[in-house]
Amino acid sequence: MNEKPEGRIRILLADPSEFTLIGLKQVLEREPGIEIVAAVSDGEEVVARTSELEPDVVITEIDLPKLSGDKATQRIRREYPHVAVIILTARDDEQKLFDAIRGGAAAYLPKDCEPGELIETIRKVKDGQFLINEKIFQRPAVASRVLAEFRELSVYGPGSTRVFAPLSPREVQILDNIAQGKTNKEVAYSLAISEQTVKNHMSSILRKLSVNDRTQAVVYAMRQGWISVATRPGGPPAPREGSERRSGQDRRQEDR
Repeated sequence: MNEKPEGRIRILLADPSEFTLIGLKQVLEREPGIEIVAAVSDGEEVVARTSELEPDVVITEIDLPKLSGDKATQRIRREYPHVAVIILTARDDEQKLFDAIRGGAAAYLPKDCEPGELIETIRKVKDGQFLINEKIFQRPAVASRVLAEFRELSVYGPGSTRVFAPLSPREVQILDNIAQGKTNKEVAYSLAISEQTVKNHMSSILRKLSVNDRTQAVVYAMRQGWISVATRPGGPPAPREGSERRSGQDRRQEDR
């Protein structure tokens, strides 16, 4: 077991460039409460040292030799979900961002970011925030690709360990339908409940997940493996007769 000083953020750095590692160390070691526990140069080493040291945060270049940064991130997040990963890249393009999302990174930054932004990001991901969501929704093409590619599988692929979802079974069911591209009205039709009931559940989902809209909720839930969306043959079932004429109390009782 590694001793973890109270209040200190323990960081593992990974980059093939010694020059970059020196620069990162100089920036971070000046910051109170941050400790560099190791600096490595390839993907296999970053996984091995994470296993040995269990840092709070891993900061890694995405283009690493032996094992890419996104693949290393995927392995770290699968085996050590409490370790947050920040991916740095010299080439800020949509494919790199998508790879970082797929790997399970908490944040994605260009290498020329300001030191203050990097330090603020470290503190936020240490507290469990996933800042990469902001990057996704600044780029609609990436968000669309995430939704399209992860309809069948969670980010971590088949056989991944499912984590506890803070959503009720009904909320998961509604989010699963939303992930298929259905509107609130279509979800209501599919589940034979009122559209207002769907809206009430969506408000609860957004509040529980601390996200701003339904697309963010879907991406977050798929990323955590709470939903695995598959196209259902035959289309939505017909609503039960009179379903929209039921009283609000009846609808609430059904939806529990």
